[in-house]
Amino acid sequence: MIKAILLDDEPNALKSLNWELENFDNELEVVAKFTCTKKALDFLKKNIIDCLFIDIEMPEMDCFQFLNHLPKREFAVVFTTAYSEYGIDAIKSEALDYLTKPVDHDDLKICIEKIKKFKKSRLTLDLLEEKLINQSDKKIKISIDGKLMFLDADEIMYCESDGNYTKVFLKGNNRLFVTKKLKEIQQLLPSTCFFRVHNSYIVNLKKIREYLKTDAYVVLTDNTKIPVSRNKKNKFLDHI
Repeated sequence: MIKAILLDDEPNALKSLNWELENFDNELEVVAKFTCTKKALDFLKKNIIDCLFIDIEMPEMDCFQFLNHLPKREFAVVFTTAYSEYGIDAIKSEALDYLTKPVDHDDLKICIEKIKKFKKSRLTLDLLEEKLINQSDKKIKISIDGKLMFLDADEIMYCESDGNYTKVFLKGNNRLFVTKKLKEIQQLLPSTCFFRVHNSYIVNLKKIREYLKTDAYVVLTDNTKIPVSRNKKNKFLDHI
């Protein structure tokens, strides 16, 4: 269910839009209606919504000034106005849609479909962010000398292949000698933090301080220089 609020300084226009939206009450719920911009701002700072239907011209502040108070908004914005000349400004303000008064039923139906797609994309993005955070926070398990070590991703600077073995270099000039190939170690590391820049090296992306294009190598925060192979270069640059 889409949760929406309405903001219009004209009570009759507010009532009319709310009446039109009642035709879609199985898809959208109007959780609040405002004629005062300041009260609407207070509400938005304390509540989560999916969409804001907002009039463009209002006495206290226009819609563009209003949205400047919400630079990190995560809800869709739909402009409603009796004037058509604001279309370009609406686009610049990243509005999801632009409806002229009186609001046409078919236009509103199309608008609601856009809001549903917007909400779905936001939910997908939130799940992806949560997954990435969980992945980066997850302990890395490495078996060594008959024991299982649990490492944080931030502890590892880089890994270097040594034939059938791998040297894992940690912060503070410490290192582990693991009886696994570099490919096997790569499978243990979160791809969000680590990248195989060379057949012999995996680096922690968060530990890279510089990338020298001419010489094709990265410099880590401890001044270690790691080569970037020619066939890995483009993927590496895309990844970072």
